[in-house]
Amino acid sequence: MSTNQRFDKSKLPSRHVTEGPARAPHRSYFYAMGISEEEIHQPWVGVATCWNEAAPCNIALNRQAQSVKMGVKKGGGTPREFTTITVTDGIAMGHEGMRSSLASRDAITDTVELTMRGHCYDALVGLAGCDKSLPGMMMAMVRLNVPSVFVYGGSILPGKLNGKDVVVQDVFEAVGKHAAGTMSDAELQILERVACPSAGACGGQYTANTMACVSEAIGLALLNSSGAPAPYESRDQYGDFSGQAVMKLIEKNIRARDVVTRKALENAARVVACTGGSTNGGLHLPAIAHEAGIDFDLFDVCDIFRDTPYFVNLRPGGDYVAKDLFEAGGVPVVMKELARAGLLHLDCLTASGEELGEALGRITHEPDGKVIHFIDAPISKTGGVVGLRGNLAPDGAIVKVAGMSEEEQVFTGPANVFECEEEAFEAVQKRGYKEGDVIVIRNEGPAGGPGMREMLSTTAALSGQGMGKKVALITDGRFSGATRGFCVGHVGPEAAHGGPIALLKNGDMITLNAVTGEISVDLTEEELAKRKAEWAGPKTTDYNSGALWKYAKLVGSARYGAVTHPGAKAETHVYMDQ
Repeated sequence: MSTNQRFDKSKLPSRHVTEGPARAPHRSYFYAMGISEEEIHQPWVGVATCWNEAAPCNIALNRQAQSVKMGVKKGGGTPREFTTITVTDGIAMGHEGMRSSLASRDAITDTVELTMRGHCYDALVGLAGCDKSLPGMMMAMVRLNVPSVFVYGGSILPGKLNGKDVVVQDVFEAVGKHAAGTMSDAELQILERVACPSAGACGGQYTANTMACVSEAIGLALLNSSGAPAPYESRDQYGDFSGQAVMKLIEKNIRARDVVTRKALENAARVVACTGGSTNGGLHLPAIAHEAGIDFDLFDVCDIFRDTPYFVNLRPGGDYVAKDLFEAGGVPVVMKELARAGLLHLDCLTASGEELGEALGRITHEPDGKVIHFIDAPISKTGGVVGLRGNLAPDGAIVKVAGMSEEEQVFTGPANVFECEEEAFEAVQKRGYKEGDVIVIRNEGPAGGPGMREMLSTTAALSGQGMGKKVALITDGRFSGATRGFCVGHVGPEAAHGGPIALLKNGDMITLNAVTGEISVDLTEEELAKRKAEWAGPKTTDYNSGALWKYAKLVGSARYGAVTHPGAKAETHVYMDQ
């Protein structure tokens, strides 16, 4: 037995594989891996990473996991490293591969859950680096409700071209410039070679960095741990400290749902809004809430977005990248400003085992006025992401308005309807649209896609052609955090479920107003009902087997996070208390 008296092994799940004569066969496997008798009888901590060689976002996670394991050992635990999948959006973008992206979030959650359950680990430190892997890992923590600490793999460093910072968003938009004839082959080739100079996730306030900020704001990550870029050696210290922190959580029996409460979710939504974060925050926060059995849908998120000042100047709407935010003091300084305005719940528990207010009380940095503005002198008075609702989207929609003037947040124009992203992208490449159009891309929702693809290739091409402010775009699919312009996503109900977006025809007049929160089509209820009666049903797809078929059958509305199971409210079995 362990000589460490800090932990009561009789109350931990790992007792089922380490304790008593009946577990001699199990222990023999552990001895085969060089685990000592002392280590066998300590708490067991799963160290889960999304490491792979698909993209720079995840390539550093394997090394970072080693520092986490050292921290777990210092804290008296036995770390066991395992990996799960990830699909990297930048590689999956603009083709059929993007159908796998959102589905991978739930697959990550499922596989981490199954590994933890199957091996009876007592706690979880999860490392993730790309868009869907961050919420996927956090969802697993909340679903299992074990002591948990999240570690972000860190952002990529910006590239340099002609003395200016460049990021992958510039490359996507350069494709549009190239198609428009304003960029040569040689210029495009030079840009693609310098835009991504290191390991790490995309550097702007796109989905990965948005959800990294969420991990701190929601309390699952140690303060300031998300900021350091992936190549920085200081990331090892954050890994070490995270490993030690999870052992303290085991000792105090602080579990993920003690941390992820309604108040913590509201704090996280504040941080998404004030940083001009990705619209995908409006999808992933409800999904995390679902794992905790908390009602917190798109409208709840958008209510918080609406009354949160936008004061952190980050790309794509602003000027700076994640490295700059870190050097300006990071998420703790942002949260301290929110707290100063009375916009944070300070009594929420965090991964350190202390309340948020106590942790923020040690932060001495002040806003620099460039990257982080003072909250009483914001970039705009409302959040960088807003929700829309109307007869075109009874279940809501979402748009990023960071960097847009108030005049640019109102748009009325005729619908130019496309049945899928490929149709729309081809039309954009061939200039098959007019200034003033509202481009409609449907059948790309969670079930209808299947997979709720992001439309960055199309939106970036529009920006590259100089048309980003001259047209609008709506879809039941999603947008990358790098998307800019009047681009409305998550339109619900989706076309596959017979939502109004399925009933639109070319020329229908659509009004979008991000100031008042309106998304409407100039059709009477009678006309919409008539079209619904004549609707032929959802567009058929070729995805009639395999993972995407299962996903399409199970996935729910984007309003509730596009989740695939009943959630914590239906639980009768508690993993930690088995």
